[in-house]
Amino acid sequence: MAERRVGTVSRGIRCPIIRQGDDLSKIVTESVLEAAEAEGFELRDRDVIAMTESIVARAQGNYCSVDDIATDVKAKLGGETIGVIFPILSRNRFAICLRGIAKGSKKIVLMLSYPSDEVGNCLVSLDKIDAAGVNPYSDVLTLEKYRELFGENKHEFTGVDYVAYYGDLIREMGCEVEIIFANQPKAILDYTKNIINCDIHTRARTKRILLAGGAEKVFGLDEIMNAPVNGSGYNEKFGLLGSNKATEEQVKLFPRECKDLVLQVQSIILEKTGKHVEVMVYGDGAFKDPQGKIWELADPVVSPAFTDGLIGTPNELKLKYLADNEFAGLSGEELKEAISKSIKAKDNNLVGKMSSEGTTPRQLTDLIGSLCDLTSGSGDKGTPVVLVQGYFDNYTT
Repeated sequence: MAERRVGTVSRGIRCPIIRQGDDLSKIVTESVLEAAEAEGFELRDRDVIAMTESIVARAQGNYCSVDDIATDVKAKLGGETIGVIFPILSRNRFAICLRGIAKGSKKIVLMLSYPSDEVGNCLVSLDKIDAAGVNPYSDVLTLEKYRELFGENKHEFTGVDYVAYYGDLIREMGCEVEIIFANQPKAILDYTKNIINCDIHTRARTKRILLAGGAEKVFGLDEIMNAPVNGSGYNEKFGLLGSNKATEEQVKLFPRECKDLVLQVQSIILEKTGKHVEVMVYGDGAFKDPQGKIWELADPVVSPAFTDGLIGTPNELKLKYLADNEFAGLSGEELKEAISKSIKAKDNNLVGKMSSEGTTPRQLTDLIGSLCDLTSGSGDKGTPVVLVQGYFDNYTT
């Protein structure tokens, strides 16, 4: 048998536009099998079929409106003065949520972290903060002080001054607004005891600190829209976290429980091809932009659902280490043979071994989800399904 010359391959799979109520397992499996036939490749065991969270949420019809959010916020926090703290700076991710929160309140004290939000969107450069002699860990700035020290700061990629944008947006909803800048959660308690903490990955700590500091009502974004309001969509686990703007009046929520969907796709492929594939739903990849310093992961998790074969982390040897150290005296066929032997004999758990130093012990779903997010892109590629082949291969396969 000829030696395989190709390792991991990631293919974007074109699909029809998905609408509410569509049978996603049927559409996804048909799209993958049609692509295989058209392009002349075959499915293999342990291939990964991944679909974007957005088509899953769309098929589920998982949407809610500004009015739904307002109703939920008012019911949970009383509708008077609310502290809204640590939101990310994003028209797509947070602006419509903020409209709903403002509609359900009389006044918002908006507390922004600085110099940047949680995912790295910058409000002011560290150089400017150094020059002003400000300590972001302890200093609380009013809007006036922020403007006096730093003036207007437009986002590098979007050209939006988010401080002005969020302030205007709140006022447009008939709500009063006061804006402050601080990084200690407890700073908000000087203004109000009723708070929505909008941070994503640090939300449990923020909530703990606020409650210990004397807050009366604290809800994370994951606890707003975690049940239907007037027949709306919802997400019992993540609420508004992972939501995206759909229209000016509506957000698409992160998909609800969808383990059954990935199992169904796995089962259909097995039935039609005899191959045991892995299947996952993916959202944002977990990677950081080197220029804008923005961390991509605005979703609460990379993958909300996946088949069991994707549980865990890679267990890989570093080929460079073996070539430069243990087998430094070998080359050509001898080197290949020695390395192949090491891979075949490797431990099931290489954690802490020098021979695996520099490999990436991240969750498989985070690594594969990041690959899929980069493959499908966020624009008009029209490939909301990605087929990854050869991911679990190694040098000996």
